[in-house]
Amino acid sequence: MSLYAVLSDIHGNLYALEKIYKDMKSFEIRGVILLGDLIDYGMHSNEVIQMADSLPYLVTCNIIGNHENAILRDEYDRFSSERGKVSAKYTKSRLTEKSVQYITKKMNNRGFLEFECKGRKCLAVHGSIEDHFWGSIKPEDTLQGYEKYHFVFSGHSHIPHFFEKYYEVNNPVYRNKKKTIFINPGSVGQPRNLSPMAQYAVLDVKTEEVQLCKVKYDIEKEQKAFTDKVDAFYRDRLTVGA
Repeated sequence: MSLYAVLSDIHGNLYALEKIYKDMKSFEIRGVILLGDLIDYGMHSNEVIQMADSLPYLVTCNIIGNHENAILRDEYDRFSSERGKVSAKYTKSRLTEKSVQYITKKMNNRGFLEFECKGRKCLAVHGSIEDHFWGSIKPEDTLQGYEKYHFVFSGHSHIPHFFEKYYEVNNPVYRNKKKTIFINPGSVGQPRNLSPMAQYAVLDVKTEEVQLCKVKYDIEKEQKAFTDKVDAFYRDRLTVGA
């Protein structure tokens, strides 16, 4: 088996994650790559962590995102809005000790991990090489520093992408080109690509095929769990995926 599920930015959305897990059963998944931000915005951070901790698949990679990093460090200055800071502080107040232990002990706290997958050199980063937690990889960017990798997995933007970039190298056999494949699975729990469905990716490492998957879930049920301690913005945006 050479299929890997790639998940990012779950953001405490339990019902979206449950549907993703159900959808994953339709594939012969070998392993799972988790790209951070399991928590915050949504009301089910502890439950999401519990589900992640009981995955019936090999967890090939599990890195923290900017939300785990900010909450662990009690540093909220880089959030772009006051409502974001309030949400993160509320989430911190609700995390159980078991959840904190999972984040600190079972997630890579650099937000950046190099690993091999079926002999392919891979990079997982929540943001970008330049800024592991708050940066973003965009197809239109120059993207220097990624040449040595076969696959680059990233999250943070909540906007899915799958593209190939070709770098100049001294290798006549391959016409002096080196290929790097960039994959962002989108967001499981807080999509921003104008689609409200839960989103993830499935990669076949051998064939390099990528499926960007969208799954319907009970949005209203998730929204009903929200408290007035968190700005309604994070509840309401689930309806439109923006």
